[in-house]
Amino acid sequence: MPIEWSGLGPDLLLTLDRRAAEPLRSQLERQLREAIRSGRLRLGERLPSSRELARALELSRGLVQDCYGQLQAEGYLSTQVGSATRVAAGVGAPPVIPELVPVPRPLVADFQSGVPDLASFPRTDWLWAMREASRAAPTATFDYGDPRGSEVLREVLAGYLRRVRAAAAEPERMVVCTGYAQGLGLTLRALARSGIRKVAFEDPGPVNTSADAAAWAGIEAVPVPVDHDGIDVAALAASGARAVIVTPAHQWPTGVVLAPDRRLELISWAARNAATIIEDDYDAEFRYDREPVGALHGLATDRVVSLGTVSKSLAPSIRLGWILCPPALAQAIAEEKHLNDRGSPGLDQLALATLIESGRYDRHLRRMRTTYVRRRGALVEALAQHAPDTELTGLAAGFHAVAHLPRPVDEHTVIDAARARSVGLYGMSTFRSTGQTTPAQLVLGFGNLTERSIRAGIATIGDLLQGPGQG
Repeated sequence: MPIEWSGLGPDLLLTLDRRAAEPLRSQLERQLREAIRSGRLRLGERLPSSRELARALELSRGLVQDCYGQLQAEGYLSTQVGSATRVAAGVGAPPVIPELVPVPRPLVADFQSGVPDLASFPRTDWLWAMREASRAAPTATFDYGDPRGSEVLREVLAGYLRRVRAAAAEPERMVVCTGYAQGLGLTLRALARSGIRKVAFEDPGPVNTSADAAAWAGIEAVPVPVDHDGIDVAALAASGARAVIVTPAHQWPTGVVLAPDRRLELISWAARNAATIIEDDYDAEFRYDREPVGALHGLATDRVVSLGTVSKSLAPSIRLGWILCPPALAQAIAEEKHLNDRGSPGLDQLALATLIESGRYDRHLRRMRTTYVRRRGALVEALAQHAPDTELTGLAAGFHAVAHLPRPVDEHTVIDAARARSVGLYGMSTFRSTGQTTPAQLVLGFGNLTERSIRAGIATIGDLLQGPGQG
């Protein structure tokens, strides 16, 4: 699709050799022909006006007009009264015909986890916040700022996290990042500088993300099992790791909450071993069936790095998150951020701060909690109707659940059969370090699905989730 320009025409790179024997008009005609034949100038693309091109090349306008006239006569260019000169149809490089790729059928429902309701992104509120931030931003905002992030946003976030997550948040020990993955990577690199050589992660858990971040930092990553109370602290102690990545508020992906005694055991382990707990405050905004769980950071500020993001509360494309740092790591993590990208986008940070301060962020979260509760209810009801043998767990928070398949139902068989019926299912095996498929479980995300599509999807594959003789 050609670019549509407003105002002055587009620039065009052409070079003329005034010392050559070839006349300047011939050079100009030749270069334009070559640009069109090679595809550098595509069908319908606008050329600069004769006046603009003459000025740019320091030629007479008449020479350029003669050149355009000749190329129009040859069929390379087309002009209309009151319109720009453009590359004509039927010339230039032959179009590239892509290989025919079968177009996949649209899915009845895609139960992908970890994706919020993208259609509910508060566009009007975000646009308002961006306008307000742009209007009020001082000139210094447009320079390279503090790599830790906007002081305004860090102040606002610190207050928000103290209020909502009971975190011991102080703006001078906070670093704004582009999301969880960068926050984890920066933290592990800072830990590697301090001598840490092994980090543990929950199993099942975000195996690939943890392994990739550890590899980037030059640290060994080791799995530690999770049970119904959260991470096994005894197994963690036996691993020899001096850092651990945990999701205490809503374990990803099993959905269990780190039990109170485990929280104390974990903090005690960190204190005994001079170790660091990296807390992914995952799904903390969306709790339904129990009292909210405070952040670990508030219990041991000197031992816990807390990572947060708006990827689930707003949308992944916002690319903003934060790192609450222990005093001993704050400077090192800030230095890693500076080396990595010099800082996150300044105006977006101010917009987020404005959104939170205005109360519109809290209002959006309240609205989304109501939405996700309804969708969770639709999932529970649909499974009860079409696959009553399938147990659901992990429903206390977030927008995914774990479906425990009855024996001898096979995880991969169900996923493949569901895909053949245009329903996307995803197995727990992808989150296990061993990749094992037993016990057979599905991770059912419902955040980015409507209630109707949830019911339709489960109705379509309900018989696949049933035990022998129950279909």
